[in-house]
Amino acid sequence: MSAGKESTQTSTVLDPGGGANLSRVRDHNQRLVLSMVQRHGSLPKSEIALRTGLSAQTVTVIMRALEEDDLLVKGEPLRGKVGQPSIPMSLNPDGAFSIGLKIGRRSADLMMIDLTGQQRAVLRKHFTYPAPKVIKRFAVEGIKQLREQLPGKHRQRLAGIGVSMPHELWHWADKIGAPQKTMDQWRDFSFSEELAGKHGLEVYTRNDATAACGAEMVYGKGAGLPDFLYIFMGTFIGGGVVLNHSLFPGRTGNAGALGPMPVRNHKGEFSQLIDHASVIKLEWMLAEQGVDPSPVWKKPDDWSCFSSVVEQWIDGIAEHIAATTVSACSVIDFSAIVLDGAIPPWVKEQMVTACNRELSKMNLQGLLIPPQIIAGSVGSDARVIGAACLPLFSRYFLDLSVLFSERA
Repeated sequence: MSAGKESTQTSTVLDPGGGANLSRVRDHNQRLVLSMVQRHGSLPKSEIALRTGLSAQTVTVIMRALEEDDLLVKGEPLRGKVGQPSIPMSLNPDGAFSIGLKIGRRSADLMMIDLTGQQRAVLRKHFTYPAPKVIKRFAVEGIKQLREQLPGKHRQRLAGIGVSMPHELWHWADKIGAPQKTMDQWRDFSFSEELAGKHGLEVYTRNDATAACGAEMVYGKGAGLPDFLYIFMGTFIGGGVVLNHSLFPGRTGNAGALGPMPVRNHKGEFSQLIDHASVIKLEWMLAEQGVDPSPVWKKPDDWSCFSSVVEQWIDGIAEHIAATTVSACSVIDFSAIVLDGAIPPWVKEQMVTACNRELSKMNLQGLLIPPQIIAGSVGSDARVIGAACLPLFSRYFLDLSVLFSERA
């Protein structure tokens, strides 16, 4: 894939048409081993051979090559069993790095992570609305700053840049108080081309809520769920879908975009979920009471100064999230609904409690096992972490569904 080409893929697999040469087979098996280690944290060679079905000799060769490439490191020998002690292998944090850029309606974030997904550095910029030139300047200068923080020998290990941003950002300009002329500039603005041209790195793009869903699937509570509907409470509500341990982006990469879902307002009229169950609704409520709403996005971990308004906002959201849950589970029998967002942890916990309370009041006849709404664990950084994951999973790992078909 050439630099600057947009991509929503996070993995590469063998050509199903057959005829794969040895290098492609080796690439697939290396990815399989790295993915297995990534999922379990650390594994000895014998365990990897058992789980993948690869021969012990093949696994030995693969792991030796990955160790020489500094992608795997040895742990302490495990003793206490018959025979030679086994040596677990784990991902080398310094084996690769990636940069994620999240473009939101109120802020932009840059984050560098290592091969294990740990954060190495974060840069943030807040604004009242996203202007392309402002964010481009922040991204170009910030990426340069993050690269310079890496030791010289590690700069060649930068896998690429992942970008997450809302679908068709120019819509709803009036709702966030942005000039339509400025927002229309996004129609022809490609961050893939802009960033690849400046830094010579491969760029990957994804819808912001879908990227956040991917982060929850890999690093959060979602890692233990075979499928779930993901709800992210941002300036506007969004979401994602996981099926069979795999992110399901849909035909246009926008699966799980919950904002347009029709709900009834207090007059009994149909309107969109985005107008009732979004952080922007909290901003409107604060403004109506003469309270400065900017701390909502400037301090997403501290809303204590207007907690009473937050509680009113949660009460108004809960019934709509409960209705959305029933609608979604009527189509797909999700294991759970995972709710997260750019909100303080205490707000998230109260919201989950309120949503489950409203869900219990609804007619669930026909849903054999009522779904449970649970709190996500990645938090407000989910969108930028999901963006940063894109280059790493594209270059080093396989789709998670492959791992869950492993041998018993």
